[in-house]
Amino acid sequence: MDLGLSKQNAVVVGAGRGIGRAIAEAFAAEGANVALLDRDAAVADVAQSVGAASGVRTLGVAADVSNFEAMQAAAAQVENELGPVTHLVFAVGIGSGKMGFPFWNLAPQDWKRVVDVCLLGAVNTLHAFLHPMIERKQGSVLFLASVAGQIGSQTDPPYSASKAGVINFAQCAAKDLAPYNIRVNTLNPGMVMSELQRAIWAGGNAKLPEAQQVDFETWFDNKVKNVVPLGREQSPQDIANMAVFLASERARNVTGQTVNVDGGFVMHW
Repeated sequence: MDLGLSKQNAVVVGAGRGIGRAIAEAFAAEGANVALLDRDAAVADVAQSVGAASGVRTLGVAADVSNFEAMQAAAAQVENELGPVTHLVFAVGIGSGKMGFPFWNLAPQDWKRVVDVCLLGAVNTLHAFLHPMIERKQGSVLFLASVAGQIGSQTDPPYSASKAGVINFAQCAAKDLAPYNIRVNTLNPGMVMSELQRAIWAGGNAKLPEAQQVDFETWFDNKVKNVVPLGREQSPQDIANMAVFLASERARNVTGQTVNVDGGFVMHW
């Protein structure tokens, strides 16, 4: 499907691997030029690989979303080297690395880095890229949150609460930016086999008696069967497919929405 994104410029933050990289590749496959941002300097190699595979212009920029000045510098570099940004995707998330059930298993200091990256990182990113988009009165913004931000997941309360904050911030931003023809939405992945899921497994598995411990793949498969009505995991490509659709004109009347790609994990009646 041609989504009409060819030759437009997209920025994907958190594009070094996983879902973020899949989204960058999906934009490139649609013919969009892509700036890939990540705190890992190896993102430059990822950007080169994506560009070589797709034939579009790419740019790799290393920056930490928790550092506003670094994100401002990254935004300026993207505008200077790639050109005007039309689509902005924030695909960053970290957990505490500890089992958070009950929540007092975690200390208050376990929250700071998670909130700084997941929630304030989203705020820093939008502030850094926003004003040229406002001047041009055109654009789309997508925040990746999580189904954990909708259901109050007990597994990792700092992560769950920060992603709930991202959902709310996106709704605030969507209202503020609608007069400037900029759409803002949130995309919630469900059960994606990722480093974050591996950290959740490791934190919980370590607390179990040895006889009850299982390997990551078995734990993940069992969790999918227990919580996903469709009975299958979600792939990074599943998330990327929805991300590029929400950026396109086919979604021109979609803003302030929270879209789940979760196999039915979270359902509202």
